[in-house]
Amino acid sequence: MTNIKDLARMAGVSVTTVSRVLNNHPYVSKEKRTAVLEAISESNYEQNINAVHLSKGKTQMIGVVLPFSDHPYFALLLKGIAKEALENNYKLVLFQTDYMESRELEALQMLKQKQIDSLIICSRTCDWSVIKEYLQYGRIVLCEDVNGKEVSSTFVNQYKIFLRTLEFLFQKGHEKIGYCIGRKTGPSSKLRARAYQEFLVKNNLTFQEKYIIDQCNYFEDAEKVMDIILNMDRPPTALIVTSDQVAAGIVTYCQKQGVKIPEELAIIGFHNEPIAKMMEISSIEIPLFDMGKNLLQQAISKDITNKEMFFHFIERSTV
Repeated sequence: MTNIKDLARMAGVSVTTVSRVLNNHPYVSKEKRTAVLEAISESNYEQNINAVHLSKGKTQMIGVVLPFSDHPYFALLLKGIAKEALENNYKLVLFQTDYMESRELEALQMLKQKQIDSLIICSRTCDWSVIKEYLQYGRIVLCEDVNGKEVSSTFVNQYKIFLRTLEFLFQKGHEKIGYCIGRKTGPSSKLRARAYQEFLVKNNLTFQEKYIIDQCNYFEDAEKVMDIILNMDRPPTALIVTSDQVAAGIVTYCQKQGVKIPEELAIIGFHNEPIAKMMEISSIEIPLFDMGKNLLQQAISKDITNKEMFFHFIERSTV
């Protein structure tokens, strides 16, 4: 197999000159560059990419951890990450975890083994103590409010979003308010739960565990939600749904079953996806694409930064 010394001999130049040509160094004469390129062509030389990465100390690859690749929330985040990666000459390594801790640990191990330069975690499963242990091996960027921890993050204030949405519904006359989420664990879910509890206490409302429905991620999950609600003695009159896909499924189900929206059930979705606009569903607009772009910038930066992104409430016909 041809190596760099062979190329130097064939081209009649030094090993240093060959190295400069391989690494696109500007200070090589046209004649010598041509001679090296001809030697490369004649010998079908292929660079050992692992050796290049080792010499540079960088792989130009960023790991991205996300629970689902087909969910619109994570797809939009990933779109922003990928756009920025392309513009900065980085490649992405995707880790779909399905919220399995073992798969997230695999991504962290790749960071430790220097197989990737940085790791973006879009939705975390591992405890912070685990994440902290791996910070010594490379940059980790989180998509959550890290509350002063020494790690970069891009996030929206889930506590503030949830509290304001609850107060909006309360001002509309709703006291029996429920919500649908993907999972009850996780940093964002805990912030939403805290906002919900504080809202109930502030307004002297009774906590109803059954008003909180989890495992709601896709359009088809709406049937499960409505089956639960319609079998309650005192069902909620309003729902905050942290996925526009699920919200659209609920609206579709209600239309088929004759449940009047918003008279009998008010609906507010999340992310203001195209389906929410098309079906006139009220939603919380979150700049996911821009969040993704910022996450990638943080992954390649040497600085630790925390950026809060702003949200907007879009009121439509479902409230």
